[in-house]
Amino acid sequence: MNKVVAGPDVAVADITDGVTLMLGGFGLCGIPENCIAALVRKKVNDLTCISNNAGVDDFGIGLLLQQRQVKKMISSYVGENATFERQLLSGELAVELIPQGTLATRCLAAGYGMPAIYTPAGVGTEVGIGKELRNFDGKEYLLEMAFAADFAIVKAWKGDTMGNLIYRATARNFNPLMAMAGKITIAEVEELVPAGELDPDAIHTPGIYVHRIFEGSGYEKRIEQRTTRRD
Repeated sequence: MNKVVAGPDVAVADITDGVTLMLGGFGLCGIPENCIAALVRKKVNDLTCISNNAGVDDFGIGLLLQQRQVKKMISSYVGENATFERQLLSGELAVELIPQGTLATRCLAAGYGMPAIYTPAGVGTEVGIGKELRNFDGKEYLLEMAFAADFAIVKAWKGDTMGNLIYRATARNFNPLMAMAGKITIAEVEELVPAGELDPDAIHTPGIYVHRIFEGSGYEKRIEQRTTRRD
């Protein structure tokens, strides 16, 4: 039951070229910084990345994009990354943009073992082209498939040796959903404690969903757009 590995390089050792990878986080908040850095070092290529966003040019998923390690992005927002824009316009990068709620619910469906969901989001738009449309009680819905991700890498505030996770404030974001959805889930945490030390009522992700865990280091926790008020 001890799921602890030595560090990020060991944790991602079996992530190979061509896999589909979920990455927790929202903007730069709650992203698995150590795992992303390890994937850059590993030089794994042709990744399909499922993430709310694409990071910024020199941080987060932007580091993978810089090295052209990503062949496809499945995201809801990508507006902060000029590298992403260049690769998209040049045809180097395939992109699937989907509504944020649909992204979250397709993760949820995968975690719950559901093959698909119906959602009204995207009906009558480019999002719905080629997708099954069905009417329920007079309202139209799109059929959206659950994600099939080989790996999910997530970031938590605290975790224990059995893989139980606690997130902090808005850094929770997509992490719990993606932790449930990956076939293999890797968690990096700011503080790793022995099993039994976490309050069971405070746990957000039960350890049953987590396959590997390690204590990360050197977190930058950058802010994309720093806004301050005048005194």
